Amino acid sequence: MNSIDLVTICIVAFIGVFLLLSILAVIMRLIIAVFPERATGTGEAILAVISTTYKTHYPGTIITRVEEVL
Repeated sequence: MNSIDLVTICIVAFIGVFLLLSILAVIMRLIIAVFPERATGTGEAILAVISTTYKTHYPGTIITRVEEVL
């Protein structure tokens, strides 16, 4: 196998992977556009899980406020 053949194989593989990842990115964009994320507030179940977890790891902890930081 010549050195030119190896370089050609590498270039073709790089282009193939680039095209595959580009196609997957477009498909992901389409899925996100078709199925947008539902806007939901902080549910009581999520607050209960956070409170229970902190109480398990840090006994005596009282959770007074949970905020989402963007």
